[in-house]
Amino acid sequence: MKYVQSRGWYQRGYLPHLEMSSRVTGITFRLADSLPKHVIEKLKQLYENTPDSKDASELARKIAEYEDAGMGRCWLRDPRCAAVVADALGHFDGERYDLIEWCVMPNHVHVMIRLRAEHSFVEVVRSWKNFTARKINQLVGRSGRLWAVDFFDRLIRDEEYLSRARRYVRMNPVKAGLCHTPEEWRWSSAWKE
Repeated sequence: MKYVQSRGWYQRGYLPHLEMSSRVTGITFRLADSLPKHVIEKLKQLYENTPDSKDASELARKIAEYEDAGMGRCWLRDPRCAAVVADALGHFDGERYDLIEWCVMPNHVHVMIRLRAEHSFVEVVRSWKNFTARKINQLVGRSGRLWAVDFFDRLIRDEEYLSRARRYVRMNPVKAGLCHTPEEWRWSSAWKE
C-alpha cells in the first residue's frame, strides 16, 4: 500500500497545514454560515498571535464550541444532506485514503484519514466539498457557497493521541446533545444498526 509523500507545511488562506506521509490526520471542515463573521475575525486575530501550541489548542477549543452550538442553517441536520456527506467520505476509502473515523454534525464534519499515494489533503477535501455542495444545494433548492473556504487539520502524533482523537470524533454528537451514546448517531463511523 502506497501513501502520499510528505508535503510538509504549506498554507492556503490563513490556516497552515501539515501533510506527512503514512500518518493519520484529523480534518474538520464546516458549513460557511456556522461561525458568525465577527467571530471569524476575532479568531483570525487570535490565531495570528498564537506563539505556542497551548494557545493554538485553546483557539481550536473555542472554534469547536461555536461549531457544537449549532449556529447557522445546519443543513447537515437534514438526513438527506448528512447522507450525501457520509457517502462522499466513504466513496474513495481504500483508494485515495484510508478512512479511520468520521462524524457528520449539523454544521461541520470530522474526518480522520491516512492519505494514499498521489493524493493530497487539498485535493481530497476539495473533492468532498465540491461534490457535496452541488448535491446538497440541489436537494435543498439553494445556490451559492455551502462550505467555509478552508479546513482544519491536525497530525496524529502517536497511538495515545490517536485514541483521544477518535474518542473526540465519536463523542462529538453526544457532547453536542444530539444523542446519548456514539452508537446512536447515524451519521458517524460509531453508528451501529
